[in-house]
Amino acid sequence: MCGLCGILGGGGHWTDGVGTGQAAAVPWLRRQARRERVALGNAVLHPIGLTLSDWQGSEFLLRARTGATTMVGTLTDLWPKAERLSGRIIDPLDPDFLDTLDAAGR
Repeated sequence: MCGLCGILGGGGHWTDGVGTGQAAAVPWLRRQARRERVALGNAVLHPIGLTLSDWQGSEFLLRARTGATTMVGTLTDLWPKAERLSGRIIDPLDPDFLDTLDAAGR
């Protein structure tokens, strides 16, 4: 999908939620929750050479060390796109992968 469609496409995904009621309606809380998701994503993606950043509060940008970049609409899309971008299968439950995260203090 093109960037414009991503911006206009609009219905939220459950992973973008900050809760219910008034908290969901407060813009700064939504932005804060999104920043926290990006930080956590980067902690997990760093060992495999990928970084995640926010794009306009509606998409994520996933980047490889080579400069290759792809748009990620929701966190559900993250693993398949991370595998394609890194060129390898990523098993988030692999003991070696988890040991790498532990060693990095993440």
